[in-house]
Amino acid sequence: MKAIGYQKPQAISQPDSLIDITLPEPVATGRDLLVEVKAVSVNPVDTKVRASGSPAEGQTYKVLGWDASGIVKAVGPDVTLFTPGDHVWYAGSIARPGTNSELHLVDERIVGHAPKSLDFAQAAALPLTAITAWEMLFDRLGIEPGKQPSRKTLLIIGASGGVGSILTQLATRLTSLTVIGTASRPETQAWVKELGAHHVIDHSKPIAEELKRIGFPLVDHIVSLTQTDQHFAQIVEAIAPQGKFGLIDDPESLDITKFKRKAVSVHWELMFTRALFSTNDMIGQHRLLNEVAALVDAGLIRTTLAERFGTINATNLKRAHALIESGKARGKVVLENWS
Repeated sequence: MKAIGYQKPQAISQPDSLIDITLPEPVATGRDLLVEVKAVSVNPVDTKVRASGSPAEGQTYKVLGWDASGIVKAVGPDVTLFTPGDHVWYAGSIARPGTNSELHLVDERIVGHAPKSLDFAQAAALPLTAITAWEMLFDRLGIEPGKQPSRKTLLIIGASGGVGSILTQLATRLTSLTVIGTASRPETQAWVKELGAHHVIDHSKPIAEELKRIGFPLVDHIVSLTQTDQHFAQIVEAIAPQGKFGLIDDPESLDITKFKRKAVSVHWELMFTRALFSTNDMIGQHRLLNEVAALVDAGLIRTTLAERFGTINATNLKRAHALIESGKARGKVVLENWS
């Protein structure tokens, strides 16, 4: 089968940072699905692993990719949730080979039935970010879904990116929170507003001052999706006493003792945790993805696909990695079909 991988971690500018390869076709066992991959999207985790992660012991190549939509081709003997021919979407497990291959194995418990109203590319844009945003909002921060009147506020730092684009929608559509998104360029600010944010501020300026300017000197919940260490002093200043702070990135250092005076709680989100540790609630991601698919089909949530980068091959994937690393991506970059 066709796949895209690499033999050693290096900068995306290097000729063999990602290359077209051929691998044996995998076989579904246990609770695995064998999925015929139709579209994939690219996330920051892809670029981070490519820059530092080597192939697993005994493997010649490392295959990335943690977002896919496709068709179930075969199922393992213990599978109960899917049958061959089902259209599916998922983000997979960081502990296993990725989705940048024509055929891919994935545990059924972290797979959902794809939205009927989206094509494969539109669907591939959503799984990883939807899982991350949903788990952050409802599992980590403990926000109650529903539209009961509330004066609670949510600040999303980096709201125009992949996770921010879906988090903004989930928070505005499913909760009573006043949602404030940050973006630094006119086009990304317009994107965040289009996705439903009640207010948009510029994170290239002091965030606390920007919040005061729009009448919110303190906010109850803050989620930082990027450059947390750079914004941390502003976060400490802007968060309300007894507020909740969530993050997904990898700051070099973070002195959370600065939150002590305000009794702020800190919440990490990693959507791979359930699969990495085979947690008892691992099937929650299957249910979550099915629920998001229903919201999409009902017209409440839209795909965050921003750019189609052509067929799935090393050349196009390298372009996608370069864009993600530039920090200028808006929404999600997707590749579809195999050349």
